[in-house]
Amino acid sequence: MDSSKKIILVTFIVSFYMFSCVSSTEFEVGGEDGWIVPKSKTLGDAFNQWASDNRFKVGDTLRFKYTKDSVLVVSEEEYKKCKATKPQLYSNNEDTVFKLDRPGLFYFISGVSGHCEKGQKMIVKVMETESSTESPPPSSSSSSSSSSSLPASTPKAKKSNAYKTAVQFSSSGFVVFAVLVVSVFGLV
Repeated sequence: MDSSKKIILVTFIVSFYMFSCVSSTEFEVGGEDGWIVPKSKTLGDAFNQWASDNRFKVGDTLRFKYTKDSVLVVSEEEYKKCKATKPQLYSNNEDTVFKLDRPGLFYFISGVSGHCEKGQKMIVKVMETESSTESPPPSSSSSSSSSSSLPASTPKAKKSNAYKTAVQFSSSGFVVFAVLVVSVFGLV
């Protein structure tokens, strides 16, 4: 293989990596404490504060770790009332992972009686990204909600709150890469 083909190949590999990697982060809700009832009234907004301290994007996941409790994904109205009649998700397996599959607001509450009223509830705002503009429209639970229901704080990433970060290759990037390699090496 001559040097010009090697340079072209390296350029394609670097370009492929830069443009076809998708990074997602798994956040452990509540950090080290997990999904628990806040210990005092002053900590009643602890989960919303935790959520406002992080930046969430489409594809990220939330890990809820808890004991003798549950987590529900609910509508804005159910969130405000701390009562779910038709939750979008109910889980009580003590280790729930929820994928943030669209931009917008997600509402979470505990399913144990009295826990939500004591502050075990959270609103997560998922940021709009370039690749999420093709995502399906938000569900009816968040289409009427406004960002004013979120705590007024600038979200920022905190490494201590992230459980793990995964890098995945997009299938379309792989196809482009394969076509380029075949054309450079003249394998067809």
